[in-house]
Amino acid sequence: DGLRRYVHLGTGNYHAKTARAYTDFGLLTCDEDLGEDVHQLFLQLTGLGQVPKLTKLCQAPFSMAQRMLELIDGETERAMRGEPARIVAKVNSLSDSQMIRALYRASQAGVQIDLVVRGICCLRPGVPGVSDHIRVRSIVGRFLEHHRIYYFLAGGAEHVYLSSADWMGRNLYRRVETAFPIEDPRLKARVIREGLELVLEDNCQAWLLGSDGTYTRTSPPEGEARVSAQELLLARDPSVTEI
Repeated sequence: DGLRRYVHLGTGNYHAKTARAYTDFGLLTCDEDLGEDVHQLFLQLTGLGQVPKLTKLCQAPFSMAQRMLELIDGETERAMRGEPARIVAKVNSLSDSQMIRALYRASQAGVQIDLVVRGICCLRPGVPGVSDHIRVRSIVGRFLEHHRIYYFLAGGAEHVYLSSADWMGRNLYRRVETAFPIEDPRLKARVIREGLELVLEDNCQAWLLGSDGTYTRTSPPEGEARVSAQELLLARDPSVTEI
């Protein structure tokens, strides 16, 4: 009964060659707020106007870092009040000093933090009094996992963002990048399960970062089943959908 705007938001670029080896997540939506945000973003890129105030999108280099720091600090405050607090982030690289300091503060407050960092990680986990509650792992398998996921427990509300941006200075402050929320409960549950939980359960293709900066490859404990996140996802029947 009228015009409707559809947008596709993704965690990677449209590249025919890298798409054969990289894995990314994408959201195709007709959500009116996201559609208007994307429209305003393209107007900004092609014009000379002021940076628009967006409703749902976080945009680097203007609002993304601030929003992520707010969400990390929110978990820190909950932990200090004795409430459950949890952060899980999956990125290609982590090197931004502001993000690292915020994660250290969160750990010192008691926030349970799991980071899946495929490449460069300038944060040291497991340092007594600094990062006791932070764990870092890297997944090395058949596919290069290129998607970025940010998860915050948020008092049970579970804020989940997908993004094109790593937690690096160049992504947060020197590029145009976006992070977008996953709000549909079914899609949110799928991103959490397929993008985060399976990876944290992986015990054969994961490398754990120690406090001394060295990596140790995981192996299934004696008597426990072998878990490979990528193999489990590949083995799923493509004719069956959870949505």
